[in-house]
Amino acid sequence: MRRTRVLTTVLALAAGLLAGGPPALAAGAPEPAGTLAADTYTWKNARIDGGGFVPGIVFNRGEKDLAYARTDIGGAYRWQESTKTWTPLLDSVGWDDWGHTGVVSLASDSADPDRVYAAVGTYTNDWDPTNGAVLRSTDRGASWKKADLPFKLGGNMPGRGMGERLAVDPHDNDVLYLGAPSGHGLWRSTDAGATWSEVTAFPNPGNYAQDPSDTSGYASDNQGITWVTFDESTGGTGTATRTVYVGVADKENAVYRSTDAGATWQRIAGQPTGYLAHKGVLDAENGYLYLAYSDTGGPYDGGKGRLYRYATATGAWTDISPVAEADTYYGFSGLTVDRQNPGTVMATAYSSWWPDTQIFRSTDSGGTWTQAWSYTSYPDRENRYTMDVSSSPWLTWGANPSPPEQTPKLGWMTEALEIDPFDSDRMMYGTGATVYGTENLGNWDSGSKFTITPMVRGLEETAVNDLISPPSGAPLISALGDVGGFRHTDLTKVPPMMFTQPNFTSTTSLDFAESNPNTVVRAGNLDSGPHIAFSTDNGANWFAGTDPSGVSGGGTVAAAADGSRFVWSPQGAGVHYATGFGTSWSASSGIPAGAVVESDRVDPKTFYGFKSGKFYVSTDGGATFTASAATGLPAGDSVRFKALPGAKGDVWLAGGASDGPYGLWHSTDSGATFTKLSNVDEADTVGFGKAAPGASYQTLFTSAEIGGIRGIFRSTDRGATWTRINDDAHQWGWTGAAITGDPRVYGRVYVATNGRGVVYGDTSDTGGGTDPEEPGPSGACTVTYKITNQWGDGFQADVRLTNTGPATWNGWSLTWSFTDGQKISQLWNGSPAQSGPAVTVRNTDWNGTVAAGSSVAFGFTATRSATNSAPTVFELGGQTCAVR
Repeated sequence: MRRTRVLTTVLALAAGLLAGGPPALAAGAPEPAGTLAADTYTWKNARIDGGGFVPGIVFNRGEKDLAYARTDIGGAYRWQESTKTWTPLLDSVGWDDWGHTGVVSLASDSADPDRVYAAVGTYTNDWDPTNGAVLRSTDRGASWKKADLPFKLGGNMPGRGMGERLAVDPHDNDVLYLGAPSGHGLWRSTDAGATWSEVTAFPNPGNYAQDPSDTSGYASDNQGITWVTFDESTGGTGTATRTVYVGVADKENAVYRSTDAGATWQRIAGQPTGYLAHKGVLDAENGYLYLAYSDTGGPYDGGKGRLYRYATATGAWTDISPVAEADTYYGFSGLTVDRQNPGTVMATAYSSWWPDTQIFRSTDSGGTWTQAWSYTSYPDRENRYTMDVSSSPWLTWGANPSPPEQTPKLGWMTEALEIDPFDSDRMMYGTGATVYGTENLGNWDSGSKFTITPMVRGLEETAVNDLISPPSGAPLISALGDVGGFRHTDLTKVPPMMFTQPNFTSTTSLDFAESNPNTVVRAGNLDSGPHIAFSTDNGANWFAGTDPSGVSGGGTVAAAADGSRFVWSPQGAGVHYATGFGTSWSASSGIPAGAVVESDRVDPKTFYGFKSGKFYVSTDGGATFTASAATGLPAGDSVRFKALPGAKGDVWLAGGASDGPYGLWHSTDSGATFTKLSNVDEADTVGFGKAAPGASYQTLFTSAEIGGIRGIFRSTDRGATWTRINDDAHQWGWTGAAITGDPRVYGRVYVATNGRGVVYGDTSDTGGGTDPEEPGPSGACTVTYKITNQWGDGFQADVRLTNTGPATWNGWSLTWSFTDGQKISQLWNGSPAQSGPAVTVRNTDWNGTVAAGSSVAFGFTATRSATNSAPTVFELGGQTCAVR
């Protein structure tokens, strides 16, 4: 994960949770209130596989194949050996406790493998309104109980790669220790995590902060107690372990020990100074405590480091660093011992960003070392490994670096490194973007190469800023923090590459031209380069635009309904508009800088904006805006709004804050007036999807509080009634950034999360209506059938149906038969049905009217065999169409 992660997350949270003020009450009569229903949805992730920092991996030492991973903002996961996938464990974290999706430490009980613990909390400053907690489970994370703490924890704070801060006593598993940040010291539980109290005898709460001058409290927080390690050779079953080691964020006093089960503590004599001990891993069999040191707390920074070995019996300290201190430009952090062969130790140079991270290995307790790669003749290097990222091809970043840099990289921010305690051949390590691993690690010592692959499937850890689902082309295009974003043509498969040319560090906004979905625009952040990009092929390929003067960040961007022009509200500059693809921008007038901008989905000259309680409208393509007379809207800037496709001037607006107007508003007159829905308590997002069968208005989706319940809601009757479509097990913390339905699949919704990627849901409800009778237009017709893309077992096709008769069609139904076993998997701009080879595609509720001489188009993806013959006969209402 890149260095911008913290800022991206903070800005997203600040926009979604903290802004707001008290404006006047909304004008207009409320729309009708209704009852709250529930629906059963199936929830999945649009596969990206990874995308975020994994600072901790924990293997259970009592049961084979039981492992956990923690993320900084995206929850915790359990390894499923049978499928080689990760199962999310904290999706039940709700809106009010969103900070508990940040996991600062995990502990798996080796004496009772069903027990697992998670120390949760995202920020220790006021960005996170809630205190931290320790979650405990007796069913491996399937369910949890919570013990609230009287202080905050920082899963996304500086130093989060150190640890583990939470540990279970291997001999008395009712005893746990937790290292606290912010000067709160060392804490202990003696009842399996149910209650906690401070170990008042512990002498040092730490004193290191990344940047003491930081007034936000983020980089200036004391990183506190950083790890706890038990010496299992000093105790017996049912008796608390006598010797316990604790790491402290104090460069002069980094390691403490108790030899009386935590009653008293002493600084270990002779220890090195000038460094922080990121990890302390004990080899009880040989009597060695290994320590990985860095001059800073990480996970981004670190310029010097050392590895030390402490002999627990004699008190002797030995510098076992694999390179001289003068040759380090990085700190050490990842640290592991092979429990099958305890003399084997491995460590990472976690902060070696360029040309790559480094992994070191010793088979003689640190006496000598080999490394994962080395220079032959600079800049050429030789690797002991091969990398296969075919399962997550975007990990190459689309890069073509010059030596000694390579792609894909071995990694960066490599603070988690673990050898499987039951299998010396298996190793996993976390990076800023994924979990890598190998199952033939032994090749390292034999001289042959070991293979590194992503071991990350099921672990989805992206922060989502925006989502679009066009009526044709890819069903989902996403704007993400840190990895830019993806175009999903198949939700069940990892896309081959994130957005490139340019590759934004974070994409902040997306839009497409409603009547020309091949035209797509995105805005985002980039350290050096343009902040806007365009696509003319539905996001498959991109080219950079040109920034107006002063742009410092992506902001929001809107595309005209026909793609002829764009309005952009970037950070650092005011609102601008351009005709064509942004080669020359002009300043818009009448609208303040920083406004959120959107487009009308019918009129290409109409654009909308919102800033500080005021709604703005432009009818001249964004050149001039006029403030609407509408009142009662949220006073702050925590607002998201969208215009309904197919209906000029139909606008829905969600947002607000607890100290002022907060809810969902609707306008049918281009924002001249708004009506607040009385049956929505709070709302933060709004989106549209395919209308329910029998309904004429598109389905509404929102992340909201309705009837006193926070959740994801759906309405098929313009907001008169609402159905909750998620449940308490599927909440994903904060979901306030974006939501959209799918215009092709009734009930499907895409939800943006802040660390759990793009979640999508499909309904078990048919909509409660009936399909319209099959249309049967009269008159002649022609069909153009074109295969636009083809791959191993599938293809994509576009179909254009033209009315060549004299009368307007009011509804249509096109049928054909495949001859080679093709089967439609997804179709847009139509309602499909297939029985065997026979296919029927009917109009949607918005494209049934086709005037004489006009055309309607739809597209689909389908599976195929080796032969993929095009259909030769198409019928419309029983009448054969000419084929072109």
